[in-house]
Amino acid sequence: MEKEQFIGIVEGILLPLFTGSKIVGEEESTARDSEVAQGASGTVLIKPYKQDEYRLIVKRNQPFKSNEVSIIKSIMSELIKVSEFNITEPTYLKRMQTTAIEKAICNSLSETASETLLGLINALGHWVDRTYEGRRTSFGIVLNESTSIQNKMDNLKYSSVLQSDFSALLSDGRLSCLEFDKDGYIMGHLIMERIRYAPTLCPYDFINFARLCNEKRIGIALLESGDMLLFKNRELMFARRRGVWNSYSHEEIIQLLSNRSSHTIKEIRRAIYYTALDVSFSGCGGCIVYLNKDKSEQALSHINAYDILSEKHYEIKREMEKEEAGKLYNLDNPDYEEVVNNDFSAFIQSSNCVKSATILKIIGNKKFHELNRKLREELVAMDGATIVDYDGTIIATGAIIKIEAGSKAGGRLAATKTLARYGVAIKISQDGIIQGYTYDKKAFKARNVFSVG
Repeated sequence: MEKEQFIGIVEGILLPLFTGSKIVGEEESTARDSEVAQGASGTVLIKPYKQDEYRLIVKRNQPFKSNEVSIIKSIMSELIKVSEFNITEPTYLKRMQTTAIEKAICNSLSETASETLLGLINALGHWVDRTYEGRRTSFGIVLNESTSIQNKMDNLKYSSVLQSDFSALLSDGRLSCLEFDKDGYIMGHLIMERIRYAPTLCPYDFINFARLCNEKRIGIALLESGDMLLFKNRELMFARRRGVWNSYSHEEIIQLLSNRSSHTIKEIRRAIYYTALDVSFSGCGGCIVYLNKDKSEQALSHINAYDILSEKHYEIKREMEKEEAGKLYNLDNPDYEEVVNNDFSAFIQSSNCVKSATILKIIGNKKFHELNRKLREELVAMDGATIVDYDGTIIATGAIIKIEAGSKAGGRLAATKTLARYGVAIKISQDGIIQGYTYDKKAFKARNVFSVG
């Protein structure tokens, strides 16, 4: 395989699975080197065949884990097989390449039932462009890879059940699902709200489903949007969104939210990541900022006083406004009058503070990680940014940020990069991509530290 062709396969098919990854160079290689291997600083080294004398260096901001390297190895093996067929028809080639990725994903999730899992994914895929009584449907499927039922009936295999219209009414992937055995024969119907509590790593709407998907149960949720989610070990493992498969490295991103600081609290970082994940799957988009310790005063220079929810931070902002109002060019400027002349209790009652007063009434004195998870999602999904201090205090939510002069990015990205100066700033786009930024002091600009979705 020519190097240009191989680079095209890696860039066009493999890298989208690991959001934010890219080819950063290549190194010399010999026949003793593996086709796929872990490289320095969390990179992955890839070449098509043993005898090739080069390996591409693939990097992303969060390091590749060993299990991800194994998945890449399996994917590349399948893609190389496809390339050897010399398929020239573009649509068929793309379908074969997608199947290769799906086969590798299934192999990584199950050693004993990967073929059945792949069949279920393909069967549900036929519903992506179908409707039932004029509406798109959602499905919840669980593959129990530890069970093989007796008295199997061919008309009760997934290939028969899922192609029938009635199956569109039997599960939704949130509160109900159909369960199949390791060979693909239906076992029954499960109501998921009865599932015992267990910690999960997944979007809010799928908590009950994820609890069901333990070490021996693999869950597949097909959404009305056509997105498909795969669960195991009570967490979201993979998702096909906008037709592209993505993998999820939850704990690595939660760790990256510490921004290499010792003062951060894991409970807060976990709450912020969960909320970003929830907003990602809500289709709304949002911006969350987790400030470094002692950075709140600097961040307040970008926040309007009318958006501030914390009395402590309002008083800091008030002193800043007093200082600004006392400057010669601002004497008698009415823009500062209301802030300078009112303490927080009086200020929050002004007609300009309806939003802040309402939110304050809803959240009370609770910190970000103490709020109900659904409420956190709704707050962050509001237009504007949610700013959280290092100890979890909510400084503002739905805040319109004063961005740096000369910014060429869109409003939400510009606000995210501006506030990245003071901590970790997360942008969640409407199409679900989560991007985290911090400030690179050497380059004097915000840099992306993780991407997912």
